[in-house]
Amino acid sequence: MSPIAIYHEHPDWFKPLFEELTNRGIPYTRLNPAAHQFAIEAPAPDYSLFFNRMSPSAYLRDGIQGIFYTLNYLRQLEYLGIPTVNGYKAFVNETSKALQLELMQSLGIKYPKAHVVNHPSQLVAAAEGLRFPVVVKANIGGSGAGITKYATLEDLRDAVARGGMDFGVDHTALLQEFIPARGGYITRVETLGGKFLYAIRVYLTGDTFNLCPADICQTNAGVELVRNACAIEAPKNGLKVEGYTPPPAVIKAVETLVQQSGIDVGGIEYIIDDRDGELLYYDVNALSNFVADAVNVIGFNPHQRLVDYLEKRAGVRKGEALMSHA
Repeated sequence: MSPIAIYHEHPDWFKPLFEELTNRGIPYTRLNPAAHQFAIEAPAPDYSLFFNRMSPSAYLRDGIQGIFYTLNYLRQLEYLGIPTVNGYKAFVNETSKALQLELMQSLGIKYPKAHVVNHPSQLVAAAEGLRFPVVVKANIGGSGAGITKYATLEDLRDAVARGGMDFGVDHTALLQEFIPARGGYITRVETLGGKFLYAIRVYLTGDTFNLCPADICQTNAGVELVRNACAIEAPKNGLKVEGYTPPPAVIKAVETLVQQSGIDVGGIEYIIDDRDGELLYYDVNALSNFVADAVNVIGFNPHQRLVDYLEKRAGVRKGEALMSHA
């Protein structure tokens, strides 16, 4: 069989995926988005499937050149008829928090109120109608990078006056309401093939959850948030994590959101606002890694389910991969 292309720049995140593919004898090739090229006139590459694992946080690892390039390459692959997982539409939504919120608005899915800005001079005006505390977060983020919290309007005004704000690689940011988590936890829902796969609750101790993907927030105004408590890594960091099945309405909302986003494999996080009990969806991840220690947390190995899905999408018949590998 033709290989499955795994397109990724992070050196470690996908080792369990590679191990499962190898164990099944499924041929695959690894492509690096941070150093890549293609010819417009070239024929379709010989891939049975193309799995996009490019991360918006690549700019933290000298991979900024891969972010917008990937949009061009995914469009080319789809034009050539190569089946893609988390293709062009998914990556467009992955690389814009503003587009994610616009989609939620169109679907009637509730989210923390936010305004979109492209220059720090607009932040104070944009704060009108928002409840404080607020966070400023880059439109293209990843791993909680570049998110700052402001307790009051004066704190925000002072930060603008000091200068030095960085809105990220597309010079666009969200000014968004900070949500205190009722019960001290958030819920992360993973999906596969546009359908519910599993969910986890992650409980916090001490500090509170902020609006980036499961990060712990420092309380000082204008201090960048700590990025050591991502939900998927929570079991390794000593946080309480438990498997959880959300209500049917939540599962339906999550499935609708990923399907409309074009996300084949992804995770959605939501939080219950401790002030009014409102359930709010605050993070959409097309690049979604599965929770650490998954068998103990959720009772099964999600990488096995993922490779089942990849086999099906690649058109692999049972036994074919092992035979071709032999």
